Amino acid sequence: MAKTTTSRKQRPVRRQPVKSRTAGKTKRAAKPVRQNAKRPANVAATIKALEQRIQKEKKQLVALRKKLPLQPVQDYVFKAHDGSEIRLSQMFGSKSDLILVHNMGRGCRYCTLWADGFTGFTKHLENRAGFVVISKNPVEVQREFYAGRGWNFKMYSSAETTFNRDMGYENEQGGQMPGVSAFYKDEAGQIFRTGTTWFGPGDDFCAVWPLLDLLKDGPNGWEPKYEY
Repeated sequence: MAKTTTSRKQRPVRRQPVKSRTAGKTKRAAKPVRQNAKRPANVAATIKALEQRIQKEKKQLVALRKKLPLQPVQDYVFKAHDGSEIRLSQMFGSKSDLILVHNMGRGCRYCTLWADGFTGFTKHLENRAGFVVISKNPVEVQREFYAGRGWNFKMYSSAETTFNRDMGYENEQGGQMPGVSAFYKDEAGQIFRTGTTWFGPGDDFCAVWPLLDLLKDGPNGWEPKYEY
């Protein structure tokens, strides 16, 4: 008879226990995640960088304006407060440059605020160029309002002229817009506009707005008044 072979019993394989990777290590408490947290130092650095960039871009803006072609301008005739006529060419005085502010007149509190600010540095500007303010109010209205504000700059009426519209500061309905134009008069007496830009809250032509922006709530709905 054939011998029956009995298979050996397989010994169970002893598996070494798997050690946890964190075994023997002290567990640290998870740090709470802060949402949108910014350190003040980072914000201050961002502000400084932005201010520097704005200053750089302002210089670029000035350089770009210089590349625009000079715009020939006719010698417009305005009215002075004594009723006499004065030409644009005469507003330069002894200077070859002129800064002319387009003011909306008595009915605009904002334009009045800007003009109030000019009073303090009129003499400084006049040392470099001619400086005048224009509005389309009739001479009588302009003269009375001018005296009541205590303004010291030269101001003239452009009533009954197309000056404001030709310069882009009057719409087709006769509505006025605020801004400033700069002019140059060459040796032959020809007048050219060399630059122009608009006025509005937050611009570079009224110190009130940048100062208010530094406050906790900014202007907070503030508007200028004729009297306080």
